Amino acid sequence: MRIAVTGATGTLGSQVVDLLASTGHRAEGHGADGGPEHGPHEVLALARRPDAVLAALSPAARASGVVLAVYADYDDAGSLRAALRGVDVLVFVSSDGEAARMLVQHENVVRAASACGVGHVVYLSGVDADVASPFCYAFTNGRTEALLAESGCGVTFARASLFTQFFAGFLRPALVSGELRVPAGSGRVALVSRADVGRCLAALALLPPSGRYRDLTGPESFTFEALAGVLTGIAGIPVSYTDVPARVHVEELARSGEDPWWTYAYSTMFASVRAGRWGTVSGEVLRLTGRAPSSVADVLRPAA
Repeated sequence: MRIAVTGATGTLGSQVVDLLASTGHRAEGHGADGGPEHGPHEVLALARRPDAVLAALSPAARASGVVLAVYADYDDAGSLRAALRGVDVLVFVSSDGEAARMLVQHENVVRAASACGVGHVVYLSGVDADVASPFCYAFTNGRTEALLAESGCGVTFARASLFTQFFAGFLRPALVSGELRVPAGSGRVALVSRADVGRCLAALALLPPSGRYRDLTGPESFTFEALAGVLTGIAGIPVSYTDVPARVHVEELARSGEDPWWTYAYSTMFASVRAGRWGTVSGEVLRLTGRAPSSVADVLRPAA
């Protein structure tokens, strides 16, 4: 197959390219022995800076001979159509930045995939993919899923939970201060490792389109009191959870010099956490990859 991957210079996109460039992948439902192997696929690594693609890949992927770096810009509809001609499968790693601009970029990708007759789009969405959610990116993901459902392409929605590596920015200060200060209320999160999500995206690219969503989560749903307990075990000092009022958290982010857009994005994310939108736990990571998902402690302890 010819498989295209967007965001190929990013951490997640480059991982997916690496995995797809290898010659063998475990198929869903196969045992620990790895099951049957697929032959090498032509992998198109789509990026605004194709010259930077090889530097983002592993030596094995660079030497595989199956990876082709292709110019494609989310903001350039013509470049997307050119890049997706003849593509069988698109692993659509969602873009980043302000939600309104992201939605325009995603519309460009969906239109290009539809125009080029891409047979299967694996879209990286979120567990909270709902236009009614307070979270700004939940609206973007919900709207993008709707566009893909109407595109005529076969689809699979990979709804990832919040990445542990991303959320660590809110957790790590507590390893020093002994206080986890976030406006999460009694919400729960099933944080997932970015690497686990990458492995799932590569696996889904080799499966037929399901026409439905797959929740990609960590192995456990934590309250923030429980997360404080995990941090206690890592830090070796007592860590407690303080449910900071949302207004106070926004003020603290602003005083720290956080960008206004990200201050807004974080505040809406925590509003969705308080609303109970991120507590889902699924077995999809194990089902798709044959390995158990990494725990929060697995990810945080080496960095700590």
